[in-house]
Amino acid sequence: MPAYTIARVDIHDDENYKKYAEIATRAIKEYGGEFLARGGGYHHIEGTSRARNVIIKWPDVDTAKKFYYSDLYQEALSYGIPAATRDYVIVEGI
Repeated sequence: MPAYTIARVDIHDDENYKKYAEIATRAIKEYGGEFLARGGGYHHIEGTSRARNVIIKWPDVDTAKKFYYSDLYQEALSYGIPAATRDYVIVEGI
């Protein structure tokens, strides 16, 4: 069953976030993730929002978790977490 990462991001440090994005993109490819949305336009209808929205499709939840806790993605997060305010969830698909 597929799984999806939904990440909502407000970037505060463009330079370090670029480093995060470069490493994270490599890790996503390594674990078979596929970007479905990556920072494009959006329409805020309800609740709170962030300036950047990302959706990644994974083969399954276990793969999404392995990606998140991988050494490569943890390296990416060492740049990304200080550079942005983020909401990050993994959702089971149907």
